[in-house]
Amino acid sequence: MLIQLVSGLVYAATDSPAYQRTGDSVVDMIFNAGPMVKFILLVLLGLSIACWCVILLKYRLVRRANKQSERFFELFRNRKNYAALYRDSEPLEDSHLAQIYRVGYAELNRVGKSLETKNLVELSTNPEILIENVERAIQGGMTAERQRFERFLPLLATTGSTAPFIGLFGTVWGIMTSFQEIGLKGAANLAVVAPGISEALVATAIGLAAAIPAVVGYNHFATRIQNIENEMSHFSADLLNMLKRDLMRKGRQEESYSASSEQRLAVQD
Repeated sequence: MLIQLVSGLVYAATDSPAYQRTGDSVVDMIFNAGPMVKFILLVLLGLSIACWCVILLKYRLVRRANKQSERFFELFRNRKNYAALYRDSEPLEDSHLAQIYRVGYAELNRVGKSLETKNLVELSTNPEILIENVERAIQGGMTAERQRFERFLPLLATTGSTAPFIGLFGTVWGIMTSFQEIGLKGAANLAVVAPGISEALVATAIGLAAAIPAVVGYNHFATRIQNIENEMSHFSADLLNMLKRDLMRKGRQEESYSASSEQRLAVQD
């Protein structure tokens, strides 16, 4: 019933002489709106522009991150050693997988003084001592990467949930102004009230126009970021398993070399 009443008022407004005098386009209705409605429309316009900027920036960021991560994964599969892979991954600044690897390798060097050169006999029986430190560093890197991708996304969520209500507030305010004009003029015909109502309804339309892209963009990027987080989790698990295998293998090699050296010394003695 309310929808039919509002539709009838809008139709009457577009066909009334008063409306023809004030303008026959949405732009004219915006310029003829009251100060409060204009302020609300300005707020909605600012939110809409900000949301579109976030959507475009996030699209470029996610696209570059995925392309660079594909390139890094190729390097990872064809790696010669950890140090060379670290150097090759430095130009891939937007790759989330490359960032996880760099964080893990930096912690590996800090704790283990390089996997390729350190004597690992003392860690051969318990490699978790080094792996646990690397895993904590990787978890911190994953958190930082997730925060980097999620930056400014709350703006989309906030706009999507509040813009329709902001526009509705502008509509209610405009309708209140129209009824005040009825009281001042002492007339209650559509020629008096319809122009103000049609101008007020523009606020609701602008609110929906700002909210719909924001909601769609937020849902899209939330899904993409969840996929990126899953990729980082799988890669970090593979990296830790690989480090553990190499650590145990190098430890066994060190033990074997030490045992051979002791046997040679015993024979010489």
